[in-house]
Formats: sequence, structure tokens, C-alpha cells
Amino acid sequence: EVQLQASGGGLVQAGGALRLSCAASGRTFGDYSFGWFRQVLGREREAISSIAGSGGTPFYIDSVKGRFTTSSDSAKRTVYLQIGDLKPEDTGVYYCAATKGFTAQWNWNLVSHYDYWGQGTLVTVSS
Repeated sequence: EVQLQASGGGLVQAGGALRLSCAASGRTFGDYSFGWFRQVLGREREAISSIAGSGGTPFYIDSVKGRFTTSSDSAKRTVYLQIGDLKPEDTGVYYCAATKGFTAQWNWNLVSHYDYWGQGTLVTVSS
């Protein structure tokens, strides 16, 4: 089992930047892949990105490419989501999730693909 702790959210002005962290404890970090999801009140949880704990090329949804960067640090057992040029529509609760093994193009963005979830961290972007 993997326990996830997300942090780094806050209130920022549009155009600013944030780095979210997801610290993982439990099983071997490199055996898992991690996803970042965002949920806005009243809407379904939306996949943002995914990366293997061992590193490699992340997956992103098209709408965040160029502004969001996902990375993993196996030594720190932490996955990061760097968000630049924040927009009001980026407001929401950001969750990290984990699944054993690798994600693929056809499943990385599926909520059902992930078995472990962190508690979420709130990002609020003011205009």
C-alpha cells in the first residue's frame, strides 16, 4: 500500500506560479506511477498529468501543455506538479494518485486506473 500526501496549494494571483508536491510513503516508489488530477466544485475529477515514479516522459492533457510540468524524485519519494502562468480556470482541488506499474496512453487519465489517492490540496487563482 502507498500513502500519499499532497501539499503546496494556496491563493495566488493570475500569472503566478506554484509547485505542488506529492510525498509517497509505503512501498517501493519506483514500482508505481503517479497521476495529478484536478476537481472543481460540481464537476468531475479531471486528469492533468501522469509520470512513472522511476521517471520518464510524462503524459499531459492538451490544455496544460506548456504551463504544467510533472517530475518525480525517487530519492525524495516525491512527485511534483509545477504550474506556471496560473489562470483563474486552474482553480480547484489538486489530487495526486498512484497505481502499481506503468501507465499508458490509453489509461493514464482514468480515475479508475489509480488505487491510491492523497487528500488533495486547494489552489485558488484570483484574477
